[in-house]
Amino acid sequence: MEIKYHNPVLLDRSVEDLVTNLDGIYVDVTFGGGGHSRKILKSLSPEGKLFAFDQDQDAVKNTLTDPRFELIQANFKDLKRYLKFYGIKEVDGILADFGVSSHQFDAEQRGFSTRFEGRLDMRMDQDASLSAFEVVNTYSEQELISIMKLYGEVKGAHKIVSAILEQRDVADIETTTELIEIIKPLIPERFINKILAQVFQAIRIEVNQELEVIKLFLQQTVEVLKPSGRLVCISYHSLEDRLVKRFIREGVFEGEAEQDFFGNRFTPFKKVGGLVIPSDEEIKLNSRARSAKLRTAEKK
Repeated sequence: MEIKYHNPVLLDRSVEDLVTNLDGIYVDVTFGGGGHSRKILKSLSPEGKLFAFDQDQDAVKNTLTDPRFELIQANFKDLKRYLKFYGIKEVDGILADFGVSSHQFDAEQRGFSTRFEGRLDMRMDQDASLSAFEVVNTYSEQELISIMKLYGEVKGAHKIVSAILEQRDVADIETTTELIEIIKPLIPERFINKILAQVFQAIRIEVNQELEVIKLFLQQTVEVLKPSGRLVCISYHSLEDRLVKRFIREGVFEGEAEQDFFGNRFTPFKKVGGLVIPSDEEIKLNSRARSAKLRTAEKK
């Protein structure tokens, strides 16, 4: 059964930047509805090959019937290990679209969206043990404040967390609606949608360890890509984009690139073009695109 997903963001530009060898081996590490993968396959010759990753069982239902295509049901933090299982040591290009899929937001029971009532879940891998319920109901006051500030940049995090702790002393907070009703009285009406989105983002990032996964993934791309192989990343908030930008520029996530005695910097990538954002027309057709940022790099 195919599950409907919205249009992939920056589709043409991302695949145009990615595919430089029509006979090459490519990886789409965020398969989702398969939109980017379909476009990549159209760009490849009969000798080309595409591997795709997705840990979400719903996404696996969208698999493509093409002899050049292989879908791997796994988190892309295990990129190198799974490619090795298939006998692949190096690839010509890797595409990552870090956004939560529209399907996940629209599936009420998954608990990703502030628009619907659903159990506090937010797991991209539905077999994972940690869900939003555990984060909201068992994390300490300091842990909750930290993730709200770090992952959501939430103003008034202390006040929100205090209200959460007060409510869960009475009874578990089980649904998205219950969490929203705790937060709403604390926020001026004109800011409520923004703050709720930031709180949900912070919890979701913690549940799925999204930033740590991106770091592990980026480090592996250095080993997996061939020289001149392309890395194309689409990010949706500053925390993701900052990691991608720094890794492309410095080869590390903190501090400066290593240097030899003569001051030559050890950086694995060189930037290809500048930052790309969606056109007004694409944003009009797909509101999800409005915060997207695309960066492309080539392995030295």
